[in-house]
Amino acid sequence: MTPVLVVNSGSSSFKYQLIDMDAETTLASGLVERIGEPMGRATHTVKAPAPDGGGATFTDASYTRELPIPDHTAGFRVMLDAFAADGPSLDEHPPVAVGHRVVHGGARFFEPTLITPLVEINIDELSVLAPLHNPANLAGIVAARETFGDVPHVAVFDTAFHQTLAPEAYTYAIDAKLAAAHRIRRYGFHGTSHKFVSEAAAAFVGRPLAALKQIVFHLGNGASVTAIDGGRSIDTSMGLTPLEGLVMGTRSGDLDPAVLLHLARREGMTIDQLDDLLNKRSGMLGLAGSADLRDIRAAIEGGDAQARLAFEVYVHRLRAYAGAYLAQLGGADVISFTAGVGENAPQVRARALETLGFAGVEVDEARNLASARGIRKISTDASAVTVLVVPTDEELEIARQTLAVSRA
Repeated sequence: MTPVLVVNSGSSSFKYQLIDMDAETTLASGLVERIGEPMGRATHTVKAPAPDGGGATFTDASYTRELPIPDHTAGFRVMLDAFAADGPSLDEHPPVAVGHRVVHGGARFFEPTLITPLVEINIDELSVLAPLHNPANLAGIVAARETFGDVPHVAVFDTAFHQTLAPEAYTYAIDAKLAAAHRIRRYGFHGTSHKFVSEAAAAFVGRPLAALKQIVFHLGNGASVTAIDGGRSIDTSMGLTPLEGLVMGTRSGDLDPAVLLHLARREGMTIDQLDDLLNKRSGMLGLAGSADLRDIRAAIEGGDAQARLAFEVYVHRLRAYAGAYLAQLGGADVISFTAGVGENAPQVRARALETLGFAGVEVDEARNLASARGIRKISTDASAVTVLVVPTDEELEIARQTLAVSRA
């Protein structure tokens, strides 16, 4: 058994998974939340043998504790207590390495990186580009290194997969000196997911990754799409921040910059108010009152015209990027959908692709509507482009990259 611990740290919480890399299966996972509040909460889920007569070999058993968790270091002690009480034993199966999700690597980090004090300084310095994410990621790293001081720690950056973008793809058309001084360029995000899905898709269709032109839609509350040529990201919808691109749960996506100037002049809105508007009160929430597509669909069925408009705006943006990336790639071999919406909303998949017959895309209605889990084909057998649903597994991808770096 080769256990790797994967940590995804936020400002007041962190998620973790212990993955056996020999079998690439999750041994345990958990969420430590409400860090710094009067009462914290920790949930630990472990794979346990299924009861006799069960149809599965293993089932999930969850355990919850509520107690004060003043900081991330205390949170890691709570996690250790959960492993000791509920299993699996870290004394018997100690992690050989710890992998950390870090949102922004700027232009400095283009591959998974062994964490050193200098790397920590760089992650902190890059917080100017991701003030809501990098400080929280770093807090988790510091706490984890205190807890697991005798094993390698590896940072896996959301932006790293997109470091293959050409200058013409990542450069904004603003004053070049000003852009350089403030590192303003397109970086892209969700890279770990896009990498995992594109590689899984290549394996599923049985063709070399290097031979495929792919478009991957990562559609969750945050959403992005990437054009991938031979395993390399050549264009992606998110930019300097995760705000650019597709319509999302609470984010606007693409917007005329003059809208901000207009609101500042007419409404007297401040920078912070505009930031809050675009990141937290826009997207599907701003258009229809809910960030959850299931609520939007229910409202449409009830005759809500504003909900229908929100859905059409959402689909319109998906098609716009699909067409743009078909042009950038010169056609596609595979189009994949992943994440919460991408994996579970057949109406979104069908509507996003229904105008792409000219490019050889044919979605099979029955396959698309079928309830199924795991990677699956939803295009017709005659379709020139294979359309897939590919469940993403960012934690497994982080664990793979962490193990590779720790063994190098």
